Amino acid sequence: MSPARRSLRLFVRSPGAMIGLVIVLAVALGAIFAPWAAPYDPIRFNPVDRLQGPSFAHLLGTDLYGRDTFSRVMHGGRISLSVATLSVLFALTIGAFFGALAGFLGGVVDTVVMRATDILLAFPAVLLAIALLAFLGGGFWNLTLAIAIAFTAPFARVARASVLQLRGVMFVEASTALGATPTRLLWRHVLPNALAPLIVEITLRLAYAILAEAALSFLGLGTPPPAPAWGQMIADGRPLLEQAPWASIGPGLAIMIAVLGFNLLGDGLRDALDPRLR
Repeated sequence: MSPARRSLRLFVRSPGAMIGLVIVLAVALGAIFAPWAAPYDPIRFNPVDRLQGPSFAHLLGTDLYGRDTFSRVMHGGRISLSVATLSVLFALTIGAFFGALAGFLGGVVDTVVMRATDILLAFPAVLLAIALLAFLGGGFWNLTLAIAIAFTAPFARVARASVLQLRGVMFVEASTALGATPTRLLWRHVLPNALAPLIVEITLRLAYAILAEAALSFLGLGTPPPAPAWGQMIADGRPLLEQAPWASIGPGLAIMIAVLGFNLLGDGLRDALDPRLR
């Protein structure tokens, strides 16, 4: 059996991985189809229905302005998942590129890249994002960029470690002896074989990015209102915890479920792709 088929078989047989995959797909589909599946307009005020409890008409109740919490949670998923996905893709592109170069070339390049990652890793990710947003200002794209910069260093570390392991293996040395250029070695032989740990890191960083986006939105540094964001919804419902706790419980549960799904998926991918754990 080929390694790819063996990894797929292990992944499918993992209950945690399957549960995580189902959760991630459900959250993603709910966010994608929110404009058509959400029962109410997420930003239209309806004072007549303000602070209603959960019911068949409003599954998660309504907020202070009469907006349906369930509809806002679905639309908030679009913002949270979009920010998380774009920021992780940007961090992966930049971090993996420089990390691979550092591990493959070594010397001065390795020293410079690793010292830069040390500087980034010296700050907690959310604190670094807050500092960047204080300079850039809030908003969707600035929030995405701030989280991406904060997550670039971990991807660089993972890519460098993978390339260092592969640089001295037999097939790389054979390609070098046959006259392969360093660029060809890196893109055709080293990076494709270093993807497994990066794939696992992507799923785990997506969970961290969702938490970071929620924390920054809670502090008022995310997408400006009235656009629904999970962190902003929790902040808006905080003064109403005794009177209408569902205004914060709904988005809080959405964050918890989404993060749990990505963590379970990441654990399953790690177990399936890492030969040492088979």
